[in-house]
Amino acid sequence: MSGMNKRRITSKELAKLAGVSSATISRAFSPDSRIGRATRDRILAVAREYGYQPNAIARSLNNQRSRLVALVVNAIGNPCEAEEQQLLVHRLQARQLLPIILCCADHSDRLQLMRLASTYQVDHVVIFSDMVSMQDAVDIFHTTKPIIVSFEPLETESVSSIRIDGSKAADEIIDKIARDGKKRFAYLSGTNSSWIDKLRRGWFAEALAKRGLAFEAQAFGDYSYDSGFKEAVLLLHRDKIDAIICGNDVMAIGARDAARRVLGKNTPEDIAIVGQDGIAMAAWDCNDLTTLSLDHTAFIDAVVELIERHDAGIEGPHSITLTCTPRWGSTA
Repeated sequence: MSGMNKRRITSKELAKLAGVSSATISRAFSPDSRIGRATRDRILAVAREYGYQPNAIARSLNNQRSRLVALVVNAIGNPCEAEEQQLLVHRLQARQLLPIILCCADHSDRLQLMRLASTYQVDHVVIFSDMVSMQDAVDIFHTTKPIIVSFEPLETESVSSIRIDGSKAADEIIDKIARDGKKRFAYLSGTNSSWIDKLRRGWFAEALAKRGLAFEAQAFGDYSYDSGFKEAVLLLHRDKIDAIICGNDVMAIGARDAARRVLGKNTPEDIAIVGQDGIAMAAWDCNDLTTLSLDHTAFIDAVVELIERHDAGIEGPHSITLTCTPRWGSTA
């Protein structure tokens, strides 16, 4: 082995060793560039021998592309967010794009977290979190157009959005529950401040109002199983509720277990319980949850489509609307 491999060699030195131009070296390490297989293999073999590693940061300065995508999320432990984010990460990686995940739920200085990500000159920003100010995000990531999926869409050219419409699905679910004789409805929110939670509650409230009904009680959880269990016990003790609409599937599963185990109530005979999201766990035989469901593959397809529109330089603002459907189970 040559003494040169004891330090990091430059691309110019590698080009000389491989007998090619510096431009050919660059193409050899770019996944989507055109270069003969034999030439690429020879360059990679010399690179391994001399310990050469390309510098993606330096390359991004030259072509103004970092290939980084910032994903601003609440948490990665939430089953719905985890399913969506895993799917998105795979889709990004297939396009040679690398995600930077910013978890906001347990971070005290979320602005600083976004500022740190912005210093890497990310090409795209997808905001799943409802714990950050949308205006702050637009200001911090001013060199790109954020894509928002959990916020009230902003009427501005600097932001693209995915809108969710669950009004028709909520109407179908309430129609069945009301025809089954349920009259006293409660709503279990995930968080009092969430715009998407208020939107979801509104779909069901509107469907109830069409039938001369309304939510007679409300409770606040935190999207967790434990909060669904605890709040359902309190709701069912305090109010003679016979239907609970939950802000997500995980709380609905907790509420179902509380109704059965603590109060001995059966679903849907004694109480109807409905979730929202349509996570894989909702369809397990042990849960078999009725839920207002969003097609997660279509959702991530829409995120990727917006990223590709931005990449192509197509003038915006861009907005894609997705429709929810009922997933019928044994709880309502």
